Amino acid sequence: MRPSRGRRAVTRVRAAQALRESRWAPRRRRRTRPKGEAPRSATHPGRRPGSPAPGPPATTGSGHRTARSGARHRPSTSPHHTKIGPVGKGRDGHQVRRYDWLREIRRLDPERDFLRIYRIIATHEFPWDLTRALELALYRTYAVPSIGRLLAETAELTDRTQKRYDDTALLLDAVVEHGFDSTEGRTAIRRINQMHHGYDISNEDMRYVLCTFVVVPKRWLDAYGWRRLTAHEQQAVAAYYRTLGRHMGIAGIPQTYQDFERCLDAYEAAHFGWDEGGRRVSDATLDLMAGWYGPLAPVVRGASMALLDDALLAAFRYEPPAPAVRKTVRGALKLRARAVRLLPPRRTPHYARQNPEIKGYPNGFRLAALGTFPAARPTGTCPVPHGEEPAAPE
Repeated sequence: MRPSRGRRAVTRVRAAQALRESRWAPRRRRRTRPKGEAPRSATHPGRRPGSPAPGPPATTGSGHRTARSGARHRPSTSPHHTKIGPVGKGRDGHQVRRYDWLREIRRLDPERDFLRIYRIIATHEFPWDLTRALELALYRTYAVPSIGRLLAETAELTDRTQKRYDDTALLLDAVVEHGFDSTEGRTAIRRINQMHHGYDISNEDMRYVLCTFVVVPKRWLDAYGWRRLTAHEQQAVAAYYRTLGRHMGIAGIPQTYQDFERCLDAYEAAHFGWDEGGRRVSDATLDLMAGWYGPLAPVVRGASMALLDDALLAAFRYEPPAPAVRKTVRGALKLRARAVRLLPPRRTPHYARQNPEIKGYPNGFRLAALGTFPAARPTGTCPVPHGEEPAAPE
C-alpha cells in the first residue's frame, strides 16, 4: 500500500533533519588506549574517572557555541545575525559587532532619549560623515541672499574664516557632548544666542538654518554613508533639533523629519539666488577647506564643487563640474562607505573638538570666550533667560 502524502512529507523532513545533523556533528577519531592509561568512565565515556561531569556548552552572546563545546560553528539563521559584519574586541574582552550601536539605539525611546541617540549617531556611528554633512548644511545657507549678505558684512567668514569655523563647531559640539541642561551646554547656547541677537536676523532664516542641520545630514548618509538612518533615528534627530531650536527662541519649528524636509525645500525654492556677498563667503569657505590639504588644495576644491547640487551652483554662478569629475568623486565616497562598513564599531566617542580641522585653539579654549561679541541691539535681550553672564574674552 502506498503511504499517504502526509506521511511522505514527514519522512522527507526527518531525512533532511538527519542529514543536517550528520553534517554538523563533530567527527570522532578512533583512538587506541596506550598501555597503562586509565580507562574512560563507564557512566561518561567522554571523560576520565574523577573528572567533573560535562556542563552545557559555552556560548557567546549571540547563542553560538564556542570552541569549548567541541562542536563546529554553525551560522545563525536569525534575521538579527545574518548581516553582522566585522567583529572586534571591546575593553572588557567581549566581541563587539558592526550593528551593536544600532541595536542600542533601537532600545531607546526617540522622544525621551533623543540626546543619547543623537550622541551615538554623531560620535560613534558617523563622526566623519556628520562633520562633512554639517559643513555642507551651513554652506547651503550662503545661497540665501539675506544670510550670505549678512555674513559677508560681518567679515567673520571672509577675513577670519578658520576662527568662525572652529567656534561654530565647538559651540554646537558642546551641546552634543554635555547636553542641554549642563553648564557647558547652557554656556554654548547662550553664546550662540548672544551672537545672533546682535544682528537683525529673521525668524524664517533662523528656522531654515535649523532645517539644514536635520535634512542635509540625512541626505548625505543616504548617498555616502555606510548605512542609512532608520526612521527611529530620524525621529530622534528631529527631537534633538526641536529642542535646540526652542533654546534658541525660534518660532514655528517643524515637528517631524518630513516637516523639516518640506520646510527646507520650500524655503530654498523661494529664496535661493545670487548675491555678491554670498559668493564671497562661498569662495572663502571653499578656500579654507581646500587649504587644509596643502598641495592637494586644487584637487580638494574641485572635489568639493563636484558635491554641490545644481541649485547651489546656479545660486553662486559656478560652472558645473564635468560629469566625469562628479562621477569619480561621488564614486570614491561610496567606495569609502563600503570600506567603513567592514570596520568594527567605534568603541569610544569622537567629538568635533577632536577633529584635525579645528586649528585655532592648540592650547585649549573656554566656551564663554568663543565667537564674536557684537553690540547688542537696544530692543530685547537673549530669547532664553539665564542666571549668569559669560566671562569676557581673554
